[in-house]
Amino acid sequence: MTDINTTLATIKSVKNISAVGLRQYLVTSVAAIALSFASVAAIAKPTSGEKSPDFTLKSRDGGNIKLSEQRGNIVLVNFWASWCGPCREELPAFEELYQEYQDMGVEILAVNVDDEAEKANVLLQDIEVSFPVLFDTSGDVSQLYDVSAMPTTVLVDRDGNVRLIHPGYRSGDEKKYEKAIKMLMRE
Repeated sequence: MTDINTTLATIKSVKNISAVGLRQYLVTSVAAIALSFASVAAIAKPTSGEKSPDFTLKSRDGGNIKLSEQRGNIVLVNFWASWCGPCREELPAFEELYQEYQDMGVEILAVNVDDEAEKANVLLQDIEVSFPVLFDTSGDVSQLYDVSAMPTTVLVDRDGNVRLIHPGYRSGDEKKYEKAIKMLMRE
């Protein structure tokens, strides 16, 4: 805010500035402000080894699920969308992982980013999953995690630290997740 006040004071103190000069000054000032906001956003995104940003989302069964309440479990958070082909391929692979590891302290939270939950529910009639499906219809949580690709998978350890961020999906990626889960189980 001080930068804006300084800018306004400077503009007020200049009496004989040309329109072109004022325009250049304002464009430069706006660009500097935009860059400062961009650097704050870049700092805020989670990286491997840092605490995972907490969130609470409504689940498919109607209740709320809060990530921090999963502490003590290894949590695989998967951001996906109904329109995403690789997401559709990945969901059954996650179901297999979930069936194998859920009794060993592994949780999968599938965060759907469609603007309407119904779009996900229609898809889930064809692809059955037993792990929790959460709805981020506002996009706030995917923005918090700086999700820029569909799907994006984040692996969180028992202490709530981000241990892996993996954008996209190719057949076989689930083997990487399983290897990482096994490693975290040994810690």
